Amino acid sequence: MDRITFLGGVGTVTGSKYLVEAGGRRILVDCGLFQGFKQLRSRNRKPLPVPPADIDAVVLTHAHIDHSGYLPLLVKDGFRGKVHATAPTEALCQILLPDSGHLQEREADLANREGFSRHHPALPLYTMADAEASLKHFRRHAFKDTVDLGAGVKATFFEAGHILGAACILLDTGRNKIVFSGDLGRYNDPLMHDPAALPEADYLLVESTYGDRAHPATDPQDALEAIINRTFQRGGTVIIPSFAVGRAQTLLYHISRLRASGRIPQMPVYLDSPMAINASELFVRFADAHKLTKDQASAACGVATYTRQGEESRKLDLDQIPKIIISASGMATGGRVLHHLKTYAPDARNTILFAGFQAGGTRGAAMLGGAEKIKIHGSWHAVRAEVLNMHMLSAHADANEIMRWLGNFTAPPKETFIVHGEPAASDTLRHRISEELDWSCRVPEQGETLDLA
Repeated sequence: MDRITFLGGVGTVTGSKYLVEAGGRRILVDCGLFQGFKQLRSRNRKPLPVPPADIDAVVLTHAHIDHSGYLPLLVKDGFRGKVHATAPTEALCQILLPDSGHLQEREADLANREGFSRHHPALPLYTMADAEASLKHFRRHAFKDTVDLGAGVKATFFEAGHILGAACILLDTGRNKIVFSGDLGRYNDPLMHDPAALPEADYLLVESTYGDRAHPATDPQDALEAIINRTFQRGGTVIIPSFAVGRAQTLLYHISRLRASGRIPQMPVYLDSPMAINASELFVRFADAHKLTKDQASAACGVATYTRQGEESRKLDLDQIPKIIISASGMATGGRVLHHLKTYAPDARNTILFAGFQAGGTRGAAMLGGAEKIKIHGSWHAVRAEVLNMHMLSAHADANEIMRWLGNFTAPPKETFIVHGEPAASDTLRHRISEELDWSCRVPEQGETLDLA
């Protein structure tokens, strides 16, 4: 009998990990870090219920840290198998995972020097060297490739449309076909292809990040135009905490179009994130993985000045002329954007513009919730800038788009599991699927193990 254990990505949008046991094999689909609330992040330091050495293979849906960021620790703790992913996902992980290790080392060092950690000494979850070691386990595949994982278990990758290389996974155990939606992209997105239609599954795991809402119908370029022009007229700067992979490139595309049509001033635009810069270069390199030509992708990314060095980044805070700064991280949980927030958040002329979902417990969620001050590196900083979120820029399907994707299945799965969502979003989607499609569905619990008939 097949079995699945939900090790993450249930009741929350982070920490995606699904352990499938079939034919004597143990396959981990996604291997993400928990982020956000402290009680979630603390799970990263707890051992998995199965020894990493006993896991035979990992299959990744995509490269975002909440789906891939636990890999260095998995390898560090004994995993010796292969990590299967699409070629763009593997290339992005070469950027994201070492950067994650570097950030954790830097945060631990800063905590030890300034004494704001309760742990003495503060230790990183893993290091940059650990992350680089994990990259040796990767094997890259094309969309629609089928990978033999042993004992008759096979995995096939289908386009999910979320970010470069993002995939839905069909895991065929020989007994059951289990589909993992991964993070579903948007329909009619200007950059990414539509999510692939999968016609059948015995069991289905579907994400529910936006399972309780629809994205605004507002044209993102119209919204950006208004925000940028309003901020410029105040003499302010637009700070955009952005996910380095996917969201940053979408923002550059829209800003480039606005600049080209003369709808916004010719104010400087900076991409201030080495990781986002590297991801943008991959966006140009993997032009066959999205809708733009290589020349179009190059032109979009070329609208910004790249600031790779820390000294270049620091100068952006000394020069108060109106500008646009796109900097990681997207939920303001770390990275260079924190230094920009210290400088720009206290000034009412400026705008802090978020560009998608903000998990509970993050600075982004706090600021959008009306926080008048935020804590950064042990100190409190006032928030007087205009704080906004452009939900329509999300790379996640909304509730209606999820239902549209589910409509491709020719028959109901035996069971549909609602994952990767906050509790309200997951339960709302569960109810909608049950009522509109008459499917058997449920929201699993963290750590729950279920037998699959």
